[in-house]
Amino acid sequence: MPELVLVTGGSGYIAGWCIAELLRRGYDVRTTVRSADREQSVTEAVSSVVDPAGRLSFALADLTADEGWEAALKGVDHVLHVASPLGGASDDPDALIAPARDGALRVLRAATAAGVRRVVMTSAANAASPSSYATEGVTDETLWTDPDDPTLIPYRRSKTLAERAAWDFMEAYDGPTELATVLPGAVFGPILTTDGIGSVGIVGRMVSGAMRGIPRIGLEVVDVRDLVDVHIRALTSPAAAGQRFLATGEFMWMADMARILRDGLGEHGRRVSTRRIPDLVVRLVARFRDPSLREITPALGRRNRHSTEKARTVLGWQPRPARQTVLDCAESLIAHGAV
Repeated sequence: MPELVLVTGGSGYIAGWCIAELLRRGYDVRTTVRSADREQSVTEAVSSVVDPAGRLSFALADLTADEGWEAALKGVDHVLHVASPLGGASDDPDALIAPARDGALRVLRAATAAGVRRVVMTSAANAASPSSYATEGVTDETLWTDPDDPTLIPYRRSKTLAERAAWDFMEAYDGPTELATVLPGAVFGPILTTDGIGSVGIVGRMVSGAMRGIPRIGLEVVDVRDLVDVHIRALTSPAAAGQRFLATGEFMWMADMARILRDGLGEHGRRVSTRRIPDLVVRLVARFRDPSLREITPALGRRNRHSTEKARTVLGWQPRPARQTVLDCAESLIAHGAV
């Protein structure tokens, strides 16, 4: 009988690909959604790449409430806890921190009560980063971001506190359930649907011409398909229990991404701007005209990078080149009519 994996937040970008790949590898999948009206859209998205064939089911559960989690975990062998609040400007840091931290604990309480074998939780590389991205060097999973640093944006703090809470919970827990965490960089790649595309919107804005200039920001590009692969490897490898794994991919400046898109998409790349925006201009616009840009200003001119050596050696993970990911992402957006 196939093993049953619960994927949280089935309508999300990463979760959708997790569901599809688990089904492709022969698992049964149950996924959580916040309302029943999302079930059809999730099924349609997944069906675009794999036939669920009656092996996909749904449970109603929300990270902000206790209801539904016991039922969602009943009979489950493994959990991919992918769901998390998205980043964005907010006057209230708790708007991100509480759902991320408390949601992770809700999932872990239900998973341990149900006797789940392993939970793999999606964290973020910025939970294993120096407070300042301008710090030189390459860091690994042994580093923890300081959540008490007042300069941290709420999203970074939320991801750090949520992962820290998960490990603290497991340290106090005495039972069979195991935990591993995966810390991705900037996630790009093909889409299954135009709903909930997350960071992929950056590529869409470039291709559509909406991004009329390129800030001096570097991203560690990881393909969503490779990110799913490392999640499943962390789920199945005996050596992954109790471990953090960075899954950041190749470092690439946004200016390099723009050139790849302009030169690699033919006629579709003609609207991609390669004009660079000075850091001072970005900061002034963020301060006086567009507060949403305040989230990215700390990353201007970033120098810190992350090592993925642990995922490569322990799990045998081999991510694809960032150039391929960026182009596949853009071509998928074009095919779906999203740009």
